[in-house]
Amino acid sequence: MPLAIAAVGQEVELAAISGGRRLQHHLAEMGLMPGARFKIINRGHPGPFIILVKDTRLMLGRGMVHAVTVRAVD
Repeated sequence: MPLAIAAVGQEVELAAISGGRRLQHHLAEMGLMPGARFKIINRGHPGPFIILVKDTRLMLGRGMVHAVTVRAVD
């Protein structure tokens, strides 16, 4: 599912990034690469999308959010 539609409080695993190499590199620098698990903290309407990766909160812009595909973690 697209990260943009994940629910607040949901834990997900990054499945794929549809953006170019620059976006993939930028997300990887933040620890976001396929297999990374994180929790949705705030969907930010309007504003940034906030996720929790381990003990770190990260803000993602709307363009990034729409380029990321995730799957739900049980």
